[in-house]
Amino acid sequence: MRISISHTNQFRYARPAKGVIQTIRMTPRNHAAQHVARWRVEIDADARLRQGEDAFGNVAHTLDATGPIEGLSIHVEGEVETRDAAGVVSGATERFPAEFFFRSTDLTALTPEMADYAQEARRACGEQRDFLNVMHGLMSALHRDIALNLDPAEAGGKAVDAFQARRGAGADHAHIFCAMARHLGVPARFVSGYFRRSDDKAGDAAGHAWAEVNIGGLGWVGFDAANNVCATEAHVRVAAALDQLGAAPVRGSHIGGSEETLSVVIKIMQLQMQS
Repeated sequence: MRISISHTNQFRYARPAKGVIQTIRMTPRNHAAQHVARWRVEIDADARLRQGEDAFGNVAHTLDATGPIEGLSIHVEGEVETRDAAGVVSGATERFPAEFFFRSTDLTALTPEMADYAQEARRACGEQRDFLNVMHGLMSALHRDIALNLDPAEAGGKAVDAFQARRGAGADHAHIFCAMARHLGVPARFVSGYFRRSDDKAGDAAGHAWAEVNIGGLGWVGFDAANNVCATEAHVRVAAALDQLGAAPVRGSHIGGSEETLSVVIKIMQLQMQS
């Protein structure tokens, strides 16, 4: 599948900021099932933009702008060719051994209730040593029990809060899945990216998130509990980390100014594959 992506983050300040520093993770990388055909990053302000890699091997741009700044737009666009690999991610940049992703974070903390839920999902799968089957069972259970919230403004909180509310966006499903997979003895990490929904006729969409777990004999496999599928050719993988804080498209701060507001516009379209 050839996917066209256009993503704009527009920041506005009620009182001009004196300076802005941001880390941008909005550039996908190649792996065995994903090839970046073209991609560019644009800033509409007088700013220094440096490309590098973060600790997890994600492409990370550092933006440094000096004010007064009333607004700032970060725009990325490009095309990515993908193929369905049954969720298996191979050939990706890896900076840490799989065991590193047993680490819990504040966003992926586990409560006794969540631990019991994970164990019940494991028991429902019968053969407890078949971790691939267990992860499929856990994904299906979370898809059934955690309602999908498509409002991006409410995404990316703590796993415990979304689990208690029984409602969350893709990032919340991913946080819950990571927390429970780690509890069951499977390394898990958070992935941010894009998902081309088959029912998205207009091409409007929001960023998406899912989880990857490390299965012996297969390596890393993507599980999208929000949609109850392993990562498909409709998923474009951008960044991976322990949780959303390490994989967020944009994180940063501003000096001075007041009342920062953010508007996001994302267009995702499937293109005709070139022969």
